[in-house]
Amino acid sequence: MNSRLQIDPNICHGKPVIRGSRVLVSTILGALSGGDSVEIVLEDYPNITRQDVEAALEFGSQLSDYQVSAYEAVA
Repeated sequence: MNSRLQIDPNICHGKPVIRGSRVLVSTILGALSGGDSVEIVLEDYPNITRQDVEAALEFGSQLSDYQVSAYEAVA
């Protein structure tokens, strides 16, 4: 977990957020995937930084690197 992100069951129902902001990582990723530029995201959420957006992208990248092992390999 990146130090810029936070997962706390008492904040936004435990969804990953930018630390200290309550801005959901999924909101940032959704905006970027919908065609918004980083600059637009930063304008929309002035309490986050470019490094926060990069941390959200890194988090999404790590989650998408899901690998399945063959049953025999883990048994």
